[in-house]
Amino acid sequence: MPPRASATAIAPVTATPSAGAAPGLGSAPARLDFEAIGTSWQIETPAELGDAVRGVVARRIEDFDAVYSRFRADSLVTAIASAPVGGSFTFPPDSAHLFDLYDRLVTATGGAVDPLVGRELELLGYDRDYSLRPVAAAERGGAGPDAGGRASWVADIRREGLTLSTTRPAVIDVGAAGKGYLVDLVAGVLREHGISEFVVDASGDLRHEGPEAIRVGLEHPLAAGQAIGVAELRGASLCASASNRRAWGDGLHHILDARTGNPAREVIATWVVAADTALADGLATALFFTGAHRLADTFHFSYVRMYADGRAEISRDFPGELFT
Repeated sequence: MPPRASATAIAPVTATPSAGAAPGLGSAPARLDFEAIGTSWQIETPAELGDAVRGVVARRIEDFDAVYSRFRADSLVTAIASAPVGGSFTFPPDSAHLFDLYDRLVTATGGAVDPLVGRELELLGYDRDYSLRPVAAAERGGAGPDAGGRASWVADIRREGLTLSTTRPAVIDVGAAGKGYLVDLVAGVLREHGISEFVVDASGDLRHEGPEAIRVGLEHPLAAGQAIGVAELRGASLCASASNRRAWGDGLHHILDARTGNPAREVIATWVVAADTALADGLATALFFTGAHRLADTFHFSYVRMYADGRAEISRDFPGELFT
């Protein structure tokens, strides 16, 4: 069985993507392909999902997007960004786990990973309209003259349970861990409907459940379709992040150090295996800015990291190998 193919820094070992079935899901698993939250999804299961389950999955994704998308005019996140003097905003129950994770990521990375990085992304051109036109460097340095300086999760957000309070507009962007968390929520829907074997793949944020491992190629960030290694995944999550996947202009991409507003330069790709997809997703971003040993003080994970000079490192407990 060749490694499964997927987007965003996950690819087959060979140059041609494989459409073969994943072990543990039967010889010919059913596959549901769809677009959601601006990216491609695949769900593989031993048997085709019924209309009822598909409907619940679609509603779960829509509910999440209506809260957390900064690209929607009607989302809760957009309402927070549009509040001239801030205010108090109540999130749904699923926010507790996501914001708890961000609390830990902000602390572990010294603020490099921060969900208030949204304003910095807008200033670089990664805004609601996808203008991809950055403002002048002088304006980016202070996160804009109307923003009162660069915002941070610690200084500008007060959280009490499910309620966030702000004193000025705050642009929340949960891109570091949000897609991974949504994969976990979709996996939860499948479990609730009695489905115990599946692969959920949201363009590189991947959750596997089943008795047999699947093989996943680790795509070279500078050579699409070629892999630098392979992971063996069973009952866990694998997330990948690469600076070339959403890039524009001269050295501009979506992986920013929230402390400076600058795109990552030294690291160009990461892969993380963890117990859940939200954690793997968040750590795949954190590894662009923070040493693995420091993150290991707080989190349990394994990883591969590739640098701009071509070096790659792999943790001793990573369930796979590098080819070079």
